[in-house]
Parts: sequence; structure tokens; C-alpha cells
Amino acid sequence: MSAKLVLVGCGNMGYAMLEGWLKSGLIKAAETVVVEPADALRERAAKLGVTALATADEIPTDAAPKLVVFAVKPQVILNVIPAYAKYNASATYLSVAAGTPIAAYEKILGSDTPIVRCMPNTPAAIGKGMMVTVTNGKVSAEAEKFVSDLLATNGEVASVDDEALMDAVTAVSGSGPAYIFYFIECLTAAAENAGLPLETAKLLAMQTVFGAASLAAESRTEPGELRRQVTSPNGTTAAALDVLMGEDRLKKLVTEAVEAARLRSIELGK
Repeated sequence: MSAKLVLVGCGNMGYAMLEGWLKSGLIKAAETVVVEPADALRERAAKLGVTALATADEIPTDAAPKLVVFAVKPQVILNVIPAYAKYNASATYLSVAAGTPIAAYEKILGSDTPIVRCMPNTPAAIGKGMMVTVTNGKVSAEAEKFVSDLLATNGEVASVDDEALMDAVTAVSGSGPAYIFYFIECLTAAAENAGLPLETAKLLAMQTVFGAASLAAESRTEPGELRRQVTSPNGTTAAALDVLMGEDRLKKLVTEAVEAARLRSIELGK
């Protein structure tokens, strides 16, 4: 069979990424194999028109995939990799398993095997993700572009040269959505405390964060300047920012939070 891509694991992240890849036309369902042991998840993948199998053993022996993607939990990834070592003559390997270093893949697949490690985040499920990649230096320019183009269907793509920086990436964009969700929770609670009904408070908090983030993303103006444009001297916004920015309170808190996540990422990767 002509299997251009093998996706190992098709949970929520794997499925969302696969949907984006197929919709983009960069890969076709007919040249895609999904290996997913969970019946419900495998059946869901099959509805996209791909070949969905329960185990690697079911992949036809003549398959020579261009790309093998690991989208499984970090705690099982090392047990999963060996079944796909047979493709290292033809394939580049892409992993979205958090915390697993490239060296762990090279130990099983071979040090000359082209490997891309990627840290996505949950907004990739709606095509608004942040995907950051690092390679082991064995990935061809053609393969690197193919991977980047695929990931771009799920959001923005960036790369780093030093794998050690992936711990910082994890702390900022990997874990970052949770920080924003919590801020929405806090802004909602503050709105309620100010007397607004719960549903109105939720709407105001959600749309304000969404609108501000969209404006920052689409504007050519730096976020700091956008903030200054909203802040009238001695006005309501200035009063609030005096609380958030006084003695760099919020900046220090966010910096401490990101550093805690970065250090934990280092611990988990050992």
C-alpha cells in the first residue's frame, strides 16, 4: 500500500491534528494509516476515511511511510516506539509526546534516524494551536518543510535549535492555555463580585480575553502599546493596572509560575 503517513495514537490531540492535515490536502486519507488500540477512537478515525488498525502488526508489510507520528501518552511512548523501527529507512519520525527527549528515540530507532520533536498545545484542536519543533539535525530540508506545513494546519509553528529550550516552551505555550483559562475564571469571579449575573460575567470575561488576544494577534502594534492606548491617565483602567502592575506584581507572579512549570518539565524528562 502507499502509506505516506502513519499516525500512532488517535486520541483528542492526534485526531484533531489528523483532521487538519486531511482538510489541508497535504495528505490524503487513502495514504494514511492510523494505529489506535481503543475501539471507539479507532472507529472515529476510520470515519475520516483513513485505514484504522488496532496494532502495528496489522500494517501491510510493503508499507514505506514518509512520516511516522507518535501521538501517545509519554508514559507509554518508549514501549510503543520499537514496533515502528522497521521504517527508519524511509521515514522521518515526529513525536508530540510531552517530555520525551530526542535521545530516547535515537536509542531505539538509531542515532542517524531523522527525528522531530514537537510540543503542541490544546488550541491545536480548533486550528489555533502553538506548535514548537526541534530536530536532531538528521532531518532533510524537504521533510522538515513537510512537517512544518502539516503542523501549520493546526496553528502557528515555531522552531528552536536547542532541545533544552523545550522545557521553557512547555512552560509557556504547552501549559499556557491553563493559565489563560484560570484568568478567565478569575475575571468571571471578579465580575460576579462586582454585582454582575453569572452568565453575563462569564460572557464578559470570555469575550474580553478572546477579543483582546485577537486584536493583539492581528494588530501590528505591540501589546504594550495597545495597553497604553486603552489606559487613560487617572481613568478606570489606570486604577486597575496600578493594582496589577504595582511593584511588578503580575509580572513576578507569571514569571514564577512559568519557572515552576519549566523546572517540573526538566524533572519529568529525566
